[in-house]
Amino acid sequence: MILRSLAVFIASGLLSVSMADTAVVGGDTEVFTQKTGQEIYDQVCISCHMAGGKGAEGAGKYPALANNPKLAAAGYPIFMVMVGNKGMPGLGGVLNDEQIAEVVNYIRTHFGDNYTDKVTAKDVAAQRPKDHQYFDLN
Repeated sequence: MILRSLAVFIASGLLSVSMADTAVVGGDTEVFTQKTGQEIYDQVCISCHMAGGKGAEGAGKYPALANNPKLAAAGYPIFMVMVGNKGMPGLGGVLNDEQIAEVVNYIRTHFGDNYTDKVTAKDVAAQRPKDHQYFDLN
């Protein structure tokens, strides 16, 4: 069910994915190639969380990242980006640990948020569930 919903989500253009934005790695696997938190946010996250992290409501509710106290605990956005929850797709299958750390650091230090304790790829790896079936673009 969630994979079908995600396929509709991608097909509708809400997730900005094109072949120019991905790389073929290890055969048929597609992953995002953006490296910085801002590049990842601008390519992957902005479609739902909007410019300035203001969020949106309409066909669904996309929470604001701006001035969001839930971002104070770094583990929360790591989990949400990696595994997802409800309408938020988990991107742990298409973003590596460094990319997740970069985008988490970006959202925690922009949009009125000023949580300066840096997340590292090692922090992300420690939180990555073993044998989790991630969403992917393939």
